Amino acid sequence: MKIEFTPIGIIHSPHIEREGMPIQPTGATGISGTVEVFEEFEAGLKDLDGFSHIILIYSFHRSVGFKLVVVPFLDTKPHGVFATRAPKRPNSIGLSVVRLNKVDGRILYIENIDVLDNTPLLDIKPYVPDFDTQAEDVRTGWLSQVQKSATGRKSDDRFSR
Repeated sequence: MKIEFTPIGIIHSPHIEREGMPIQPTGATGISGTVEVFEEFEAGLKDLDGFSHIILIYSFHRSVGFKLVVVPFLDTKPHGVFATRAPKRPNSIGLSVVRLNKVDGRILYIENIDVLDNTPLLDIKPYVPDFDTQAEDVRTGWLSQVQKSATGRKSDDRFSR
């Protein structure tokens, strides 16, 4: 089975290089960017301006190949790729929850962006806490020991190779 995606827009951010950029939106607090939605998809933005946060689903377009076991940015030990948010994945799809500040035509003004500039956007979904937050009985596996350190952590070249 072959699955193909058509980008619906482009994400613009100040992150030009992979190395040194935030590894999660929590480490990108206050960093602004824009999302340019292609003209043929503009009608799909109707009523999006009522949401404070959105989920961006995008392609890790500069990630080549994948590894099933990786050493993620927040650890020095190897983990299965599906227990991480590493970009070298069998399907190079990323997601980020960002603040939506304004919708102006086809341009979305966003904040807390941890995405590389000129990243192809695959989809946008509204963030709805009642749908997206599982507050009870949440376990975060190996990340429970290191997840707070994501705020100050920057990417390096480990997934560029």
